[in-house]
Amino acid sequence: MRIPVPDEILPAAELGRVHCVGIGGAGISAIARIMAARGLTVTGSDDHETPFLPSLRELGVTCHLGYDATHVGDADTLVVTTAARDDNPEVLEAQRRGLRILPRSAGLAAVMAGSRVLAVAGTHGKTTTTGLLTSALLAAGVDPSYAVGGVLTATGRNADAGTDDLFVAEADESDGAFLVYRPYAAIVTNVEADHLDNWGTEEAYHRAFEDFADTVDRSGFLVCVLDDPGAAQLARQARAQGLEVVTVGESADADLRIHDLVLDGSTSTCRLTRAGADLGELRLRIPGRHYVLDAVAALAMGLRLGCDLGALVEGLGRFTGTGRRMELKGEVAGIRVYDSYAHHPVEIRGDLEAARALAGEGRVVAAFQPHLVSRTRIFGEAMGVALGAADEVVVLDVYVAREDPDPGVTGHLVADAVPLPAEHVTYADSLPAAARALAERARPGDLVITLGAGDITGVGPQVLDLLGGA
Repeated sequence: MRIPVPDEILPAAELGRVHCVGIGGAGISAIARIMAARGLTVTGSDDHETPFLPSLRELGVTCHLGYDATHVGDADTLVVTTAARDDNPEVLEAQRRGLRILPRSAGLAAVMAGSRVLAVAGTHGKTTTTGLLTSALLAAGVDPSYAVGGVLTATGRNADAGTDDLFVAEADESDGAFLVYRPYAAIVTNVEADHLDNWGTEEAYHRAFEDFADTVDRSGFLVCVLDDPGAAQLARQARAQGLEVVTVGESADADLRIHDLVLDGSTSTCRLTRAGADLGELRLRIPGRHYVLDAVAALAMGLRLGCDLGALVEGLGRFTGTGRRMELKGEVAGIRVYDSYAHHPVEIRGDLEAARALAGEGRVVAAFQPHLVSRTRIFGEAMGVALGAADEVVVLDVYVAREDPDPGVTGHLVADAVPLPAEHVTYADSLPAAARALAERARPGDLVITLGAGDITGVGPQVLDLLGGA
């Protein structure tokens, strides 16, 4: 559902009673949590139970299951998820009454009002980088508000209302939300075409990031990962327009440069230099080169804000991830099961590289659920090619969200493109079938990983049950 952003976004304290449509999602639940923590009366609805709802109920937020016009109650303002259907009865009721209706982006902007916003954007790595930045700032003695697209392992929450004036926010480009936030400073991890259902063309997608850079306060700064061509181009354009830019990466031209990168199982280490001076070692408890780049981008922002290097490095070193980002679900019979939100070919490739390092002598057994009809239509073949980095692959049908199904766009587009012998590629027609296929193929020493932004996240626990004989 497309809800227009109002010309004037009121601070959250002026919104009255707030009802959240789609409150179980990562983005809307974060908004609801911060509002409730600040004393606003908040209610919400979702069409199913999610991991974010129990902690909201603990804050006194009424969370309805199912959508019904009566759930709007005496609300003054609705905050609505982009996933809401055009016939959502709660939105229709609010329109009938003439209530204030805000899209998710405006709802987040409302809770940011009065803060110095630190926005984290990019095609990939937003959630992890937002979590890393939050963890680093907390270790450096800063108490920011934050809103992350996943649960931080360190806090067990995806959002908090801090006491300092900084607000760390994941800035989502999928629907243009990141153009609303007007940040003091921002990180861009990478720029590679995605969400073309909204942007239409690769060129339009890249222009959106240029527009995002233009929203950064000219007294602030932009951090870009120089190793990514899209982010590097954005850095050049932003500098040419007078914005301060800090670059990071393994590139010799990076302001904060990574040296001697070592990926060893579940850890990653590197040395850092700035202007030729050695800053010491960074040791992370998360695997994969892409996560090192995310961490160094967060470090660069913390340093530019004036935080202590040692404290920032300590905070990054303590970071163990966010929910659904290479998240260990459990181990049975010598088989470890991980879950990842990866849904784009680049993300699949990066997480399978990390999985390979974690697996050691074992094999990587992967299951993938394509997310969105439009994304699968455009990137389905590339998704399959990326999955070829695993030893065994199980592919499910497309998880349909925000769009209508297309019988010509199915998971077979992905499965048929996997460059492995046919006996190592399986098509599963349901989540239970995928769990059985994974359990049958995995053997002691292997690493099983489920990949995708849909409901495949429930497959890992099923695999563990099957392996354990439950």
